[in-house]
Amino acid sequence: MNYRHAYHAGNHADALKHAVLLALLQRLTAKPAPFAVLDTHAGIGCYDLAADEASRTGEWRDGIGRLLDANPPDLAAYLDLVRNFAPSYPGSPEIARAMLREQDRLLLCELHPDDSETLKRRYAREARVAVHHRNGYEAIGALLPPKPIGRGLVLIDPPYEKPDEADAVARALQTLVARWPHAQMALWYPIKDPALSWRLHEAAFDAGYENLLAIELTVVPTDGLHMAGSGVLLGNAPYEFEKSFAPSLGALHAVLDRGGGHARLAHLARA
Repeated sequence: MNYRHAYHAGNHADALKHAVLLALLQRLTAKPAPFAVLDTHAGIGCYDLAADEASRTGEWRDGIGRLLDANPPDLAAYLDLVRNFAPSYPGSPEIARAMLREQDRLLLCELHPDDSETLKRRYAREARVAVHHRNGYEAIGALLPPKPIGRGLVLIDPPYEKPDEADAVARALQTLVARWPHAQMALWYPIKDPALSWRLHEAAFDAGYENLLAIELTVVPTDGLHMAGSGVLLGNAPYEFEKSFAPSLGALHAVLDRGGGHARLAHLARA
């Protein structure tokens, strides 16, 4: 509960996660039926990149800063959305809210009390958004499925600071499949320790996902000690999502790579 995303907002991991999130939301809005989005670790929704926290680390400069300067056409939709929030940077809640239609709903969970209050103030007059000061994993069992809405997306993006985080994710995936089996699932994870990535992929298979799509981006070589990049694991991915997102991933890699990084977009088979 001590993690504060303001120090890392707009970095390369955010860029990957948010580009994937936007692409998934675009596919959901292609059909008229309503959808719901649950964000398990919502943060504060929007971040001031000139504030002390972001300035102290400067991580955004090698993330969204590079992308805005390079302005690659294959990321036009994502970058246009980001520019609409300038000089702030939109987190996952604001990206999702920007894509909501009147019939859609957004459920935000945040356990940090200060951040939860910030979220509640931000969305106090937004009827389509519900903010919950609660454990996001527990919310999967308590809030889903979001009847009467049948379609949707669950974004699971913990900071992975706790040693048992992978176990908590595994339990959450089991609950998600039991409660809302056809929802799209997007699980963000850092690329640092190969054992963590393997554990999370196996947890998704164990939960019952049969067709998993891994989208990964590293910006430096992986050494097992430092965070080299991140990945987003998709369950129930939209049809041919790997083809439609490939140009965006290529653009992210071309702009953000600092030498020795890689991009990977692959369907996974159980080992």
